[in-house]
Amino acid sequence: MDTSKPADFKLPEDCQDMREVRTGVDTTDRELMELLDRRFGYMRAAARIKTDRKVVRDEARKTEVIENARADAEKRDLPAGKIAQIWDDLVETSIAYELGEWDRLKG
Repeated sequence: MDTSKPADFKLPEDCQDMREVRTGVDTTDRELMELLDRRFGYMRAAARIKTDRKVVRDEARKTEVIENARADAEKRDLPAGKIAQIWDDLVETSIAYELGEWDRLKG
């Protein structure tokens, strides 16, 4: 993962103007994409490892992942309900991606 930041990157508490805020947001968005790329790499690994397409969807695991995100958001005083919705979309997208990879590899 490329963790390099622009020379003018500042943490939120150090920002003095909107240019610095925007640089921080853009940098953070690139870092989030790198993390998503890694997360979807795990979906590719799961598709490679699982021997039965029927086990790709695991509702108990989905619930666990979303509740973990909700609890973490609450601890951070972030909008937990909205973050849980984002995680629901993320997990559903991950499942669809994994199914596609499973089919590509084994279908």
